[in-house]
Amino acid sequence: MPGNPKVTYEDHRRKWDKSEYEKLASDRLQEDDLQPETSEKPVKRELLKARDYKIDLDSRLGKSVVVTQSTPAADCGGYYCNVCDCVVKDSINFLDHINGKKHQRNLGMSMKVERSTLDQVKQRFETNKKKMEEKKRQYDFEERMKEAKEDEERIKAYRRERKKEKKRKAEEMSGDTDISEMMGFGGFGGSKKR
Repeated sequence: MPGNPKVTYEDHRRKWDKSEYEKLASDRLQEDDLQPETSEKPVKRELLKARDYKIDLDSRLGKSVVVTQSTPAADCGGYYCNVCDCVVKDSINFLDHINGKKHQRNLGMSMKVERSTLDQVKQRFETNKKKMEEKKRQYDFEERMKEAKEDEERIKAYRRERKKEKKRKAEEMSGDTDISEMMGFGGFGGSKKR
């Protein structure tokens, strides 16, 4: 066979011709150097960033669909990913797929996140602090007004109930006095008079 190194059998073990192998390796290296580089440079991918759209998981929840052989993959049961052209059967696996390496690569992103600088972190803390203070102020004023109205309504309802209770007791007592007068006695053994 041409190009194969020589093998000798002087005893029961094979003996390989090392010089022949070295010559083959050097020839292969020279061929690789002479060939123009056909391999493409690695694609520069975008750094991972937050999603700017809402994922629709609930639109087809609880709906029935008739699936035939001619039904497109996007209309079949499950969640269809148009970037990767695949169907995933449930929402948890769909979210795993969307956040996964294959999907992100198809979108043109690497799985690396941009490193934040100290100034960016400080700025983010400031904006979050301002948002929390604003939210707290709005909550405090609106919530206090709401609680005050609810307390006022509760007090009014309590007073109405007390008035109704007093009226009902007064009516019961007037009915009891009529019966007791008819029977000829003033009370049922109580010593206090009203």
